[in-house]
Amino acid sequence: MQESVHRAVRELIAERGRDGLTVPVIAARAGVTPSTVYRRWGDLQELLSDVAVERLRPEGPPEDHGSLRADLGDWAERFLEEMASAAGRAYIRDALAGDPDGGNAGQCSGYAADQVRIVLDRALARGEAAPEPEAVMDHLVAPMMYRILFRPGPETGAGAAAYARSLVERLLPA
Repeated sequence: MQESVHRAVRELIAERGRDGLTVPVIAARAGVTPSTVYRRWGDLQELLSDVAVERLRPEGPPEDHGSLRADLGDWAERFLEEMASAAGRAYIRDALAGDPDGGNAGQCSGYAADQVRIVLDRALARGEAAPEPEAVMDHLVAPMMYRILFRPGPETGAGAAAYARSLVERLLPA
């Protein structure tokens, strides 16, 4: 049931945009009753939040480029590009808006932290020195998310790759 409702939300957003969404329309597309949706998610915003969290889940581990600097740089570029896209921003807004207790925000943060740990563990396995995961979250992920949410500019547009790499360089001095 959850998958059919999530699929209905994704399809309807693609067809009509977010403004055309209502619980009855989503329920009809998913083949369930509106009361089923309300019982499971409470309201439309909580449903959109749940769908957003699922869409923000990484599809696989970060690529291995042979060094911490290369791995973290590539991951940061991809992360920033995805999160700063129009769809990424909408998913972030939805994930946070339907999240009164902070559970979805914690889940999204956990996705990024898991990806960072994979990169750091690879580096350690290769014998490289690596920062603590929280340092990466504080000095790499947090500034990118701040820019995406509160100060979008060239760092989240055409200059995103350079901005992401500059954060990695500050985190991992030569």
